[in-house]
Amino acid sequence: MAKHQYGSHDLQRLITRIASMYYQRGIGQPRIAEQLGLSQTRVSRLLKQAEELGIVRITVHVPEGVHADLEERLELHYGLDEVIVVEAEEADVADDERTNLALAGPTAKYLELMVPTFANIGVSSWSSSLLAAVNVMRPAGPGQTRSIVQVLGGVGFAGAQVFATRLTERLAQLSKADAIFMNAPGVVSSVAAKNAMLTDPTCRQALERFDDLSALLLGVGAIPPSRMLRESGNVFTEQDLSDLRDAGAVGDVCMQFFDAQGKHVTTPFGERVLGIGIEQIRRTRRRIGVAGGARKLDAIRAALRGGWLTTLITDLHTAQHLLDHP
Repeated sequence: MAKHQYGSHDLQRLITRIASMYYQRGIGQPRIAEQLGLSQTRVSRLLKQAEELGIVRITVHVPEGVHADLEERLELHYGLDEVIVVEAEEADVADDERTNLALAGPTAKYLELMVPTFANIGVSSWSSSLLAAVNVMRPAGPGQTRSIVQVLGGVGFAGAQVFATRLTERLAQLSKADAIFMNAPGVVSSVAAKNAMLTDPTCRQALERFDDLSALLLGVGAIPPSRMLRESGNVFTEQDLSDLRDAGAVGDVCMQFFDAQGKHVTTPFGERVLGIGIEQIRRTRRRIGVAGGARKLDAIRAALRGGWLTTLITDLHTAQHLLDHP
């Protein structure tokens, strides 16, 4: 291949020509290299130079309703892989349902794209945010998903526990994967009862999958718990809530509670939880949290401070507050 020597003016002319061929005429770099007698590496270098010299100016036109700058700043501040910010009306502190409905559509679209890329997905059995999203989700495209694993036992009365497994079952259907259920209460009456359940085959089928999860789909719980959780049955006694408050708990992921700095707190309540452990959560590379609204603000902030999540899907007002008051 012939070597070329260019003066400053000639070099600018060459750079301009290459930029025009590539950006305006849509000619690929290999063809440009062949046509002009250059190496493909040189063509790539000159295209980069076209940007540096201002011959080419690349602008990104952000569509209305997309908050890329806010998302990027949150990712940088909290060390997250990805943040998705959703337009939503500012809801009353007690109005979880409105926030969940706003998050449902964008979360469903995210899951349709991402679920096929994960082999084994753990899912919290008790998250109204996730349930709202999965209810409007379309079947995911072909992918490598083999199993959807329930990582927390059902919470509340027997009827409520059956309702909670709907999330696992529905997501498995949509991703054409096996549903692995944890057929047990998420919170049991005593440590002895928990130890007995840990050896039960109906629990083991899920427990044995917790170390091999590609991703976790999580809600973020707050103190006090949501209306949905309160009405599901007598999960929290007044003593449980008192113990959690005394320990400084502000929120939880899969009933693993943490304080305002995101540090895990231990209470007698935690010893009775039947589900995925703290280290198993942290070892899972992708931990995708779906949560928003004023009631959960402190819990979401703490979850981010403590590194419980790697991806956050939330509403605009929550996102702005997380950045303004980190």
